[in-house]
Amino acid sequence: MTTTDLAPAPAPLPVVGSLSPSRAGDFLTCPLLYRFRSIDRLPEPASPEATRGTLVHAVLERLFDLPAAERTPERAAALLGPAWEALQSEEPEVAALFDDERELADWLTSARALVDAYFSLEDPRRREPAAREQLVEWLMPGGLRLRGIVDRLDVAPTGDVMITDYKTGRAPGEMFEAKALFQMKFYGLVLWRTRGVVPRLLQLLYLGDEEVLRYAPDEADLLAVERKLRALWEAVERATQARDFRPRPSRLCDWCSHQALCPAFGGTPPPWPERVPGPDELLPHQVRAAERSTAPA
Repeated sequence: MTTTDLAPAPAPLPVVGSLSPSRAGDFLTCPLLYRFRSIDRLPEPASPEATRGTLVHAVLERLFDLPAAERTPERAAALLGPAWEALQSEEPEVAALFDDERELADWLTSARALVDAYFSLEDPRRREPAAREQLVEWLMPGGLRLRGIVDRLDVAPTGDVMITDYKTGRAPGEMFEAKALFQMKFYGLVLWRTRGVVPRLLQLLYLGDEEVLRYAPDEADLLAVERKLRALWEAVERATQARDFRPRPSRLCDWCSHQALCPAFGGTPPPWPERVPGPDELLPHQVRAAERSTAPA
């Protein structure tokens, strides 16, 4: 057989766009917020709350670099200082969040309380994660790329998969649990499609009130999420073609940093950007996760 007898390799599927759990949630919450974050790429000002979440996530990621027997509350607390220094180096603007050393010290104490709370929810000495802060991706038929960053992925010797996400806030009420689990089902769908295994357990660890939200998905759950994401992307495409992303006012507006640009608050959105980000263009935090995922051990 000669090389001319071989069938040509199939052309790669063109990517028409990408969605993460956060950006999908943005569009469902407020289409204009999706535009601000995904198309205009407006900067989000740093806040003590969001920065504390980033710091605590970094500490819990580094905790598993230690030998199992050393994963104690005391060793985790000792990681806070180096993690804070690293965060300031990566994002210098966070240092300006605090007026004085006392305010910074109180904030670090609150971060330590969240780290301590983690140990009331599970024993890290009994875990050996397969991945941490892992960028996961799947290209759907039709060209929509799903991607997100999984806080922790555990794989049992039996092959069972558990996905864990850390939340530094409080657990949602029963009426809002489905919205919280959407992110986890998104990850479950991507891992099912790329690994061929439906995750056995999805769990959200809420450090703010030491609660755990667990869910065991099945194929029907994940297929429903896939259909929802396909329909959501069709809505995003229609809004993009029409350049029509409308605000959807709600109580969540109280936490939005873009009220000055929102018509619901008397503002005017910026002009449509001359350059719209490419359909497969990573967001900054996804770039950092991809770099960590490919870095040599």
